[in-house]
Amino acid sequence: MSAPGADARAVQVAEAEGLAALACVESVDAYRALARARLAPGIWNYLDEDDSAGNVQALQQSRLMPRPLCDVRGGHTRVSLFGQVLQHPLLLAPIAYQRLFHVQGECASAMASAAQGGQCVLSSLASQPFADIVSAARAGSGEAGAGAWFQLYWQGNRERTVRLLQRALNAGCSAIVFTVDAPIKRATLVLPAHVQAVNLEPADARGAASALPLHAASSQVFGGWMAEAPTWDDVRWLRSQTGLPLLLKGLLHPDDAQAALDAGCDGIVVSNHGGRVLAGAPISLQALDAIVQRVAGRVPVLFDSGVRSGRDVFVALAHGAAAVLLGRPYVWGLAAQGALGVAHVIRLLRDDLEMTMALTGCAQLADIGPHCLSPVSYIA
Repeated sequence: MSAPGADARAVQVAEAEGLAALACVESVDAYRALARARLAPGIWNYLDEDDSAGNVQALQQSRLMPRPLCDVRGGHTRVSLFGQVLQHPLLLAPIAYQRLFHVQGECASAMASAAQGGQCVLSSLASQPFADIVSAARAGSGEAGAGAWFQLYWQGNRERTVRLLQRALNAGCSAIVFTVDAPIKRATLVLPAHVQAVNLEPADARGAASALPLHAASSQVFGGWMAEAPTWDDVRWLRSQTGLPLLLKGLLHPDDAQAALDAGCDGIVVSNHGGRVLAGAPISLQALDAIVQRVAGRVPVLFDSGVRSGRDVFVALAHGAAAVLLGRPYVWGLAAQGALGVAHVIRLLRDDLEMTMALTGCAQLADIGPHCLSPVSYIA
């Protein structure tokens, strides 16, 4: 048995070592290198596999217009979304199975996001109970913040879907982000025994439709996978199941944005799912302008896909986004240093956003707009 106070001292030593390690990390790219070194090759490949190069390049190749001599003293990055006041427009995107990357998993990410005055979106495929993650977020915010948002995947039918939704609501989630561009999730990694989607019901008979015989009268796609996919009727039904803010994630066409408004949705997330669902889909940034124009300020439009820096955040806001979802970079921080790493990644991007704002003459997010972009904003 350890001596009294030994456990507390061990925690203090671990925290001190973690802080010392953070002092040596000065960029998000450095966290990527640390994560790659610390994760097993198979897990790293699962995290890194996507077709996001186009998303990343579109943001990085955007040109901004410097505006020197502007008085930006007292500036800030605060934003209000659905009645929630956040200290910055960086939301943590829903990423599955986070215990693959760190033993503290989603709880560490949620706590770090809340401690930095932000918000996170829990994945349907979270590897820890919703209630534990929401509690961790509230601990990070000193119990003052709203509950985490919840990213919902369709569960094959309405009955299973509403049961999953209710579990998230019971845990205290405060908004629903319904992902509609990846109706069928197919595993690309064999999960270790200790990492599972613990909030989902057992698969039982859901796979039956996907096991249709391959003969001329059947289709594994239309009669199998897509028989379990949601439709606009299901979006309208889902709207009737909750009074919480409902956002649709994964829209790229302005007509779909209009349909979302017609169905009563409260927000839209422009995303091409990192390019992993439909090869050759539009770059998210290229789709953002048309959707922002169609929505015309009626609901917030959020942006997802390819954000790697605070400057990228600024570019998305200049194109009309109200906030962005940050994906892989915060998981690099999680893999490297747990909650401390996630918090540091958020802080690095926020600092970069503030510097970009200052150099373009913007003291607050409302000052950011198309006028901040140079005439040639990105290379298609």
